[in-house]
Amino acid sequence: MGLTRQYLRYEPAALFGLVASARAGVAFVALRGERGRYVAVPACEHVFVWDTRKGEKVLILKGLKQQVSCLCPSPDGLHLAVGYEDGAIRVFNLLSGESTITFNGHRAAVTALQYDHLGGRLVSGSKDTEVIVWDVINESGLYRLRGHKDVITQVLFLKEKNLLVTCAKDTLVKWWDLDTQHCFKTLVGHRAEVWGMALLSEEKRLITGSGDSELRVWDLTYIQEVKDSDEPESKKSKGSSSPGAGENTEEDETLELDEHPEERIVKCSKVGSIMREGRDRVVTLGTDRMGKFLACHGTDAVLEVFSVLSEEEIQKKLEKKMKKARKKAKQNSEEEPERSVELSLQEQIQRVTNVKASSKIKSFDLILSPKGELKMVLLLQNNVIELYSLDLSAQVAQAVRVSRITIGGHRSDVRTLAFSSDNIAILSAAAESVKIWNRSTLQCIRTMECEYALCSLFVPGDRQVIIGTKTGKLQLYDLASGSLIETLDAHDGAVWSIALSPDQHGFVTGGADKCVKFWEFELVKDKSSVQKRLSMKHLRILQLDEDVLCVRYSPNQKLLAVSLLDCTVKVFYVDTLKFFLSLYGHKLPVLCMDICYDGTLIATGSADRNVKIWGLDFGDCHRSLFAHDDSVMYLQFVPKSHLFFTAGKDSKIKQWDADKFEHIQTLEGHHQEVWCLALSPNGDYVVSASHDKSLRLWERTREPLILEEEREMQREAEYEESVAKEEQPVVAGETQGETGLAGKKTIETIKAAERIMEAIELYREEMAKLKEHNAICKAAGKEVPFPVNPILRAYGNITPSAYVLEVFKKVKSSELEESLLVLPFSYVPDLLRLFNEYIQLGSDVELLCRALLFLLKIHFGQITSNQMLVTVIENLKKTTISRVSEARDVLGFNMAGLQFLKREIEAKDEVTFFADATERFEEKKRKRKKKERMVLAVL
Repeated sequence: MGLTRQYLRYEPAALFGLVASARAGVAFVALRGERGRYVAVPACEHVFVWDTRKGEKVLILKGLKQQVSCLCPSPDGLHLAVGYEDGAIRVFNLLSGESTITFNGHRAAVTALQYDHLGGRLVSGSKDTEVIVWDVINESGLYRLRGHKDVITQVLFLKEKNLLVTCAKDTLVKWWDLDTQHCFKTLVGHRAEVWGMALLSEEKRLITGSGDSELRVWDLTYIQEVKDSDEPESKKSKGSSSPGAGENTEEDETLELDEHPEERIVKCSKVGSIMREGRDRVVTLGTDRMGKFLACHGTDAVLEVFSVLSEEEIQKKLEKKMKKARKKAKQNSEEEPERSVELSLQEQIQRVTNVKASSKIKSFDLILSPKGELKMVLLLQNNVIELYSLDLSAQVAQAVRVSRITIGGHRSDVRTLAFSSDNIAILSAAAESVKIWNRSTLQCIRTMECEYALCSLFVPGDRQVIIGTKTGKLQLYDLASGSLIETLDAHDGAVWSIALSPDQHGFVTGGADKCVKFWEFELVKDKSSVQKRLSMKHLRILQLDEDVLCVRYSPNQKLLAVSLLDCTVKVFYVDTLKFFLSLYGHKLPVLCMDICYDGTLIATGSADRNVKIWGLDFGDCHRSLFAHDDSVMYLQFVPKSHLFFTAGKDSKIKQWDADKFEHIQTLEGHHQEVWCLALSPNGDYVVSASHDKSLRLWERTREPLILEEEREMQREAEYEESVAKEEQPVVAGETQGETGLAGKKTIETIKAAERIMEAIELYREEMAKLKEHNAICKAAGKEVPFPVNPILRAYGNITPSAYVLEVFKKVKSSELEESLLVLPFSYVPDLLRLFNEYIQLGSDVELLCRALLFLLKIHFGQITSNQMLVTVIENLKKTTISRVSEARDVLGFNMAGLQFLKREIEAKDEVTFFADATERFEEKKRKRKKKERMVLAVL
């Protein structure tokens, strides 16, 4: 066997330069007992928790590979649900930062998440147009709801009723009854996509935001409540159900007829619209937790904040209006107005203020602090988080910016990167600033304002840096003072490329003005200071026929390679500037290139997605490699080797061997186009910058990389992806209706099913061996030792049936149904017999009953037609009923005991346990006043 070449693996070391991704929402989280101080934001595949007071990152919730697409904190503030681009949902514990639960059900990105008011259920909406309700406590899916025809944009639970409201880009708002799991009402009053909605006024009003400048307001009347209440109460409900009717922009719209069965649940009538100042679509619409404030924003930088009046405030305003009307009537000596005065919709939902952010808003969150301040956190498009505070006690409410988190990243995409000669400092430059980072701590140590940067380098000695800009200037910065020393007008167009000469005495630049210019470093004396400072001196110029895209020196400084817009690379002698070689073969312009350390090879990367490796002696093309699925943006050789890295618009970074023409490794991590990368002079580190605003550091490990193993792992990953894309298994007798199973087939569910099958196979083998052993003992007339299976011995010499139960209990709760669904029927009879045995022993009754009922549901026909299973089913019926009733009795006894203890403690301490007595007292007082007013109104 020939000697295989050994490569070393590069692993992801860090993600930095990112404050927040604009893909998902921002949310206030309770941490260390404080609300309104810490915010959770998406950061590519992770979630960062920032302290807005100190501007520090306090917690990182680490994701896997997929980008975060949605966030939702739990009502108790202890957990955070995170939705991902691949449809997975993970629930993180904010105290430990660990992921406790994983749900897999959606086939596309999660777009909406919402907890119910107790935090026991979680509902998710996705790009796959489906809504899934999850049981957080049992860690399993409850059911899938189908009905929408486009991306789900918002989902809301109703607190008191078991109802769900969903809206989508298909212009519809749907109401779902979760008891019967069906859609009982569809609102069709929108002419464009519904982008957001919110429930107000104790869930008696729904407000929706669409593709125009209107916020449509709908009054909700819960029919059952009206029927159950007495006559005056019903009159009151009817009176208050549409207080803004006089202000309607369109006529009232009741969306169901009297004979419709959904009349029993809820009635929805449009009462009018609130006009936004923005003319574009609503991007985010939301309220604070108490529902007192409503805010929304469009695709601009303005957040519009509204105050929602409570019933008491509405009543006070009505009384004031009535007094004025009576006074006016007396002055005009008219009769008292018979009809009651009504408040307009604009008076009930009042505009408070507009908050102007520094850039386009992507999402926001509101929280009302105990001091009476409204805190608003805004996630902006340009990698910034801003916190605003609104003092509600002031005469004119004005939002004040409290804090701004910016230091951790650039405002725009990083277009150039460079490493210092000592491998310690990293330079990154974007459209507005240059930042210097410490590689080991990943802290930003210098920020300097610049013009739109396209290329950069560290001046030898690492005390200054040079930036080439889009306007054709060269800017020289001093790192010690962080100041701009000098600006030169180098080119008439953009400076696309800059390369340091190997002798380190100067550099060369190439620009869009079809020129290559040669520069050298010199020391000049400033008029203001005695000391000399560094400057740049123009030496000579090489005029070409096309725009210059990239320039590179050969290591011996004899040759200069120039990439042109005509898709060729021209090689010139440095001393005479005479033409030497032309490298042609690319179909589109060469965007990047590099020459290896010994000057024998040049690699070129093009917009045609190919990388070509050429010999520099004769200009012959050694090999053309299809490198990326999109343009190759950057290429650089690893120092002292013939290995090189390429970065592409397909969001991947790849390592290649230029001698063997092999693909070695793919560095996956970025989620959008990779613009540039830089290798450290010792080759141990790679830093890359992407359109997703993140900078990533990759480190060379000591772990050897074997190509065959790498290909095998790649094939496995492709198989796992194909499994997820396969058709989902169908339950016999079930039609593709409004509801379905919550889970989906994944590689984990298949592995779980395989483990159950292996356990049952082992059980069958062991039972057959035991039967055979008993026959041998009987024939021998003495006890022969029975050989114990090594797997059972590892579990502590347990019985084969107990081993099956152990394997079964290890299946994740969220994957149980899907695992049983892919389990062949031949294993089901054995499983049913084992279930009967386990339930008789009283172990894990809840789990076993759940699995049993699911198996009966999906294999009903085969089980009932199998005569062998009749006795098994009969036995199961008896044992299950008795054990479940026992478990129910225990629960009932415990509940009664807890209620008794609660009453005892309340009587002993004369305080209300689990509830605030003052709130209850205020509620009773409010109800009494309402009744009194109602009686007066009737009289």
